[in-house]
Amino acid sequence: MKIQLIAAGAIASLALAGCATSPGYGGSSYGGGYNNGGYNSGGYNNNRCADCGIVTRIDTVASGRTAPSATGAILGGIVGAVAGHEISSHTGGSKGNQNVAAAAGAAAGALAGNKIQQNVTGDSYDIQVRMDDGRVIVVNQKDLGGIRENTYVRVVNGRVVLR
Repeated sequence: MKIQLIAAGAIASLALAGCATSPGYGGSSYGGGYNNGGYNSGGYNNNRCADCGIVTRIDTVASGRTAPSATGAILGGIVGAVAGHEISSHTGGSKGNQNVAAAAGAAAGALAGNKIQQNVTGDSYDIQVRMDDGRVIVVNQKDLGGIRENTYVRVVNGRVVLR
């Protein structure tokens, strides 16, 4: 049982590692171009980025959704406690192990429920980006992740990230 769990974890790790991207576009893989002509002498990367631009405006968008403050944590705790108890009882755990699993499930469920509630009821941001090719796009996302106006960013999979 444990070997199967370890194998599944290793496969998942390898699959996620395959999704990683390089930090940027390198200029040396194409040989010639402007980089050899002295245009890139300051150590800056002047390569054209099709999905990069400058943030011109950030607007906060209220979600309009509300819920009592501890609803997510309470519901998540209940679901986590039941799930932990059931998993432990079906895998042959003793009563003591079932109680420990229920407590651990309750704690994990409360954290997850609280985070889910924040994602559902929290504000989001409309981030306006003037792309390098002149287009202007607006992306709505939950967190800014250090993004401010006049920062150079990249739009990846519908999200604005720092470049």
